[in-house]
Amino acid sequence: MTAATPDAPLWQPGPDRIEAAAVTRFQNWAATRYGAPTDGGYAALHSWSVDELDTFWRAVAEWFDVRFSTPYESVLGDRAMPGATWFPGATLNYAEHALRTAEDPARADTPALLYVDETHTQLPVSWAELRRQVGALAAELRALGVTPGDRVSGYLPNIPQAVVAFLATAAVGGIWTSCAPDFGARSVLDRFQQIEPVVLFTVDGYRYGGKEHDRTETVAELRRELPTLRAVVHIPLLGTDAPEGALAWAALTSADTEPVFEQVPFEHPLWVLYSSGTTGLPKAIVQSQGGILLEHFKQIGLHCDLGPEDRFFWYTSTGWMMWNFLVSGLLTGTTVVLYDGSPGYPDVSAQWRVAEQTGATLYGTSAAYVMACRKAGIHPGRDFDLSRVQCVATTGSPLPPDGFRWLHDEFTNRGADLWIASVSGGTDVCSCFAGAVPTLPVHIGELQAPCLGTDLQSWDPAGRPLIGEVGELVVTNPLPSMPIRFWNDPDGSRYHDSYFDVYPGVWRHGDWITLTDRGSVIIHGRSDSTLNRQGVRMGSADIYEAVERLPEIRESLVIGLEEPDGGYWMPLFVHLADGATLDDDLRDAIKRTIRENLSPRHVPDEVIEVPAIPHTLTGKRIEVPVKRLLQGTELAKAVNPGSVDNLDLLHFYAELAASRRR
Repeated sequence: MTAATPDAPLWQPGPDRIEAAAVTRFQNWAATRYGAPTDGGYAALHSWSVDELDTFWRAVAEWFDVRFSTPYESVLGDRAMPGATWFPGATLNYAEHALRTAEDPARADTPALLYVDETHTQLPVSWAELRRQVGALAAELRALGVTPGDRVSGYLPNIPQAVVAFLATAAVGGIWTSCAPDFGARSVLDRFQQIEPVVLFTVDGYRYGGKEHDRTETVAELRRELPTLRAVVHIPLLGTDAPEGALAWAALTSADTEPVFEQVPFEHPLWVLYSSGTTGLPKAIVQSQGGILLEHFKQIGLHCDLGPEDRFFWYTSTGWMMWNFLVSGLLTGTTVVLYDGSPGYPDVSAQWRVAEQTGATLYGTSAAYVMACRKAGIHPGRDFDLSRVQCVATTGSPLPPDGFRWLHDEFTNRGADLWIASVSGGTDVCSCFAGAVPTLPVHIGELQAPCLGTDLQSWDPAGRPLIGEVGELVVTNPLPSMPIRFWNDPDGSRYHDSYFDVYPGVWRHGDWITLTDRGSVIIHGRSDSTLNRQGVRMGSADIYEAVERLPEIRESLVIGLEEPDGGYWMPLFVHLADGATLDDDLRDAIKRTIRENLSPRHVPDEVIEVPAIPHTLTGKRIEVPVKRLLQGTELAKAVNPGSVDNLDLLHFYAELAASRRR
C-alpha cells in the first residue's frame, strides 16, 4: 500500500505472506520445541533470540538440520568478546551442507547455479554436476598436498569455476580467499601475501563493459611474488592455453569422483575476507566453517526467506563479501545466479535484464545502482517482466528515501507486491546486523529490524542505550560469524583495537545508527568520519541523500575538519551530471536543499566541484583518507594506493590541502 502519512508503512506484508514465511514457521516450531514466544510477532522472537542466545542458536542448528559429525558439548563455551567459542567439540563441513541438495534425486538435475555474462547467455550448472566437479577438484587438491588449514586463493570473476574452487577448498578443510580480476597486482598482493597461499586459481582475463581485459601479465607477477605457491590452475576465460607450469582447469575437474568432506572443528577457518585497507594493509579477517554455516542459514533461510523454489541474484564480485554470502544461497537449496559483467552494460538496465532472464525471486544490488536507475529515468517494472521478483534488497550504503519510493512506485504501478529490504552489516561478520524481515512492514528510509540473534543497540559515548537518537552501532552479545581472529595478529591486539577498544567487551562497528521506537533501524554513515558541528553529530549519508536528489549532482562527498585555530571547516565535494555547471544558482540550490531537508547545521561551508568521487575497490566512498589529505597528511601516508579505484582523483584533494596552507 502507499504511505498516506509520514508514519504509515510504504509496504505491508499480507496475511498469506506472513503465514508462509519461513521465519513464521520457525517461530511456531521453536515455540513448541524450545519455548519461544507465540505472541508478539517478530519483535518477541527477536527479544527471545538475544535473551536466550544459546537456545536460539541450538534451535537454528536443529531447524536447518546441521550435520554435526561429532556432537557439541555446549552452544557457547566462552561467551566473552573477543574470544567467544561456539559449539565446542562439534565437527562438520560447510561444503557438505552446500551440496546436499544434490543428494535428492528429484533435485539433482535442476540448476544449482545459473551463470550469465554480458552476452546474457545463460549457462546452468546442475546440482549433480556441481557436486561432481567439487568432488573431482577436491581429490586433485589433496593430491597436490593441500591439507586442512592450507590457504587456497582465487583471482577470479563471478563464474561457476570460482564456486567450484571455493567449495572444493572447503571440502578438504582448506582456507579460501579471493580477489576480483579488476584488482591490480599490488592490491592482490597486499591481500594474498599476508596469508601465503599454496594454490592459486586464476583466469587469463575477463570481460567487462563489452571489452576483453587481458590479465596474463598480472598473473605472471602474482606467481613471481607468491613464493609459497605449489600450484597454479589456469581457467581459460578468454580462450588462451595454460602458461608454462600451470595446470589446466578442465584436467582437474573431469573425473567422476564422489566428494569427501573433511570433518573439521566448528571454529576451523573457512575463508579470509579483507577490509578495504584504505589507510594501511587490509585486515585479513578469518571466519569459521561452523560460524558462517549457522549465520548464513539464519540470514538466507529466515531473513531472506529463500528456499528450493527461489532464485537468488545479487550483483557482486569475488572481491566483496556479498559474493560469499550469495554462494551460501546453496545452503537452502536455492538456485544461485552468477552475473559476470558491468552493472551498466550495454545500458543502465543491465541488472534488471538479468533478473528478468533468470527469473530471480530475490534481487540484490547497491543503493547507488538504484539511485542511478532513478536518475536515468528508466522503468524496470514497465520494461521488463519482473513478476517473479518478490524482494529487491540493497546494501553497500543506506538506500535513500527517494530510492524506496522509486522502487515501490515502479513495481506497484504494475500491480506487483514488492518487498524492499535495505540491509546493513559488514565484511567483518559477512552478514547483516539489521535489515530484511519478510513479516514486518517497510518504512521509507528505514531498515526493518535488527536480525535474529543480534543484540543490536545504539549507544552514547558513555555506553548508555539510546532510542530515537543517533548513537554508535554496537552488538552486546557474540555472533557465530564474528572473526575468530585476524591473520598475522598473534596476540589479538589488532582485532581487539578494531572493535573493542571503545566499549570493552562490546562490538563497536563504526556506524552511526538510530533505533526507532517501533524497532526499525536508520543508518547515518560511518562514525569514524564523523561530522560534528557545535557539538551535534551528523551522518554523512543524510547529506548525500538530500544533495543527490538534485538532477545536477551525480555524486557527492562531505568532510568535516577540526582546524588548528579551533574552527571547523565542512566542504561538500560534488561530481556534476553531464551538462551541469556549478554556478551560484546551483550552489544556492544545494544549500537550500540541505537546509530544508536536514537543518542549517548540515549546510556546508563550501561547495567544490571535483572530477569524480574516489571509492574503495568495492565501491564505497572514501571519506577518512580524504579527510587525512585535507588535514595535510602526505598522499603516501593517507591512503593505501592499492585500495582505491582511481588514485589520480586523490591528487585533487592533496593539492587543495596544499593551496589552503599557502
